[in-house]
Amino acid sequence: MSEVIKFYSVVDEFGEFSNFAAFPVKLKKKVWPTSEHYFQAMKFESESDQNEILKAKTPIEAARKGRDRKRKLKRNWESMKDNVMREALLAKFSQHEDLRILLLSTNDAKLVEHTENDSYWGDGGDGKGQNMLGKILMEVREKLRS
Repeated sequence: MSEVIKFYSVVDEFGEFSNFAAFPVKLKKKVWPTSEHYFQAMKFESESDQNEILKAKTPIEAARKGRDRKRKLKRNWESMKDNVMREALLAKFSQHEDLRILLLSTNDAKLVEHTENDSYWGDGGDGKGQNMLGKILMEVREKLRS
């Protein structure tokens, strides 16, 4: 593994890799404004909670609603969240040709969501985080290659 590509903000280089980037995804018979909207909505059992997140005006609002613990989380959310992210990212990078080309253009670079705000999906800012978003993006890149 040679190069490392760090991404976080949608306005930075490779900002398209962020779940907040404005690329709609078609999943479960609906069009979600961003992969963040889809991911956050899938946390919940209730279709009305899911629809409320679908209608969120921004990915930040979708994330905020997704973190609201007054809503009933799916019982097995922790064990399924990586697969939901996989599904969202595969849809995003398959449904948008320009994104597919961008992701494939990273060749074998290590992709890292660089942020102090998250040590599960990101690198925790110090490189000690799990970087699951980066890892799943690299898996999606492999899938799109074949």
